[in-house]
Amino acid sequence: MGNILENLKRKKTIKFIDQLAYRFSKNYVVGSGAQLTYFLILSIFPFLIVLLNILSYTPLAREDVISNMIRFLPYDIQLIIEGFVNDIVSSSSQGLLSIAAIGGIWTASSGVKAIIRAINSAYDYTENRSFIKMKAISIIFTVALLLLVLIVFLTLIAGQVVGYMLFDVVGLGDFFSTLWNNLRFIIPLLFMIVFFALLYKYSPNVKNNEKIKFVSTLPGAIFTTIGWIVTSLLFSYYVSNFGSYAITYGSLGGVIILLVWLFISSIIIVLGGEINATLEDLRKNGYSINENKSVINSINTKKNNET
Repeated sequence: MGNILENLKRKKTIKFIDQLAYRFSKNYVVGSGAQLTYFLILSIFPFLIVLLNILSYTPLAREDVISNMIRFLPYDIQLIIEGFVNDIVSSSSQGLLSIAAIGGIWTASSGVKAIIRAINSAYDYTENRSFIKMKAISIIFTVALLLLVLIVFLTLIAGQVVGYMLFDVVGLGDFFSTLWNNLRFIIPLLFMIVFFALLYKYSPNVKNNEKIKFVSTLPGAIFTTIGWIVTSLLFSYYVSNFGSYAITYGSLGGVIILLVWLFISSIIIVLGGEINATLEDLRKNGYSINENKSVINSINTKKNNET
């Protein structure tokens, strides 16, 4: 058994999985995900209030933007969010919505702040920045996320119009229409990858003599983006076909589904940071396994102690 484990440790893929598994356990990724879920549930609705307020100053239809944003989510979660959006749009005046948006940015940034703490833990950095600095960074990323949503939808609308006009000049309008049907799904993915990459790069409390390169954050950002979409679709399918939340929790079924989905999403975000940190640690050590951060080494040590 010991020889098999030693042989496995020589493979780069196994080294990565071994080090990642150690970090997953040591940094309490599941516990961090649970903490992050609490702050996200407090942040998601203030975030929507701010987004709705900003959308009111654009030519974009607020309900259509929200519907497109949540189309991957389980149906029960879509109903909760759409109901909230309809209530806000129909019952709130523009003045009250603007006031709520100011407080919404502050509250929504708490979720981003929790993400930053989790990423710090992934990179083994100690958070010693002041409350004001941390809050400022959290607000910046909150606003960046809001702008990202706007840019994505404006790009989709303007890109389709401009692209068709340019291609139509050379008689390829129909070809562009076919091409755009694929591009309109890829563009939001690329924006999400860039956002998470910037989050993993600039949010950690990096030591003075260290620097996180943008390229090194891409693996975790790609994993987080694709992982979030895939797990959301799978969770939606499970809830629609096998879940019994409505039977178990009654009228609270939709809320429980929202909490479970946020919990899964939180773990994926934290795990993206752990993936980047693991790869960075392996690069620094020449892809040699760190015995102090190894699950395989722990198994060998335990086995030797027993004998």
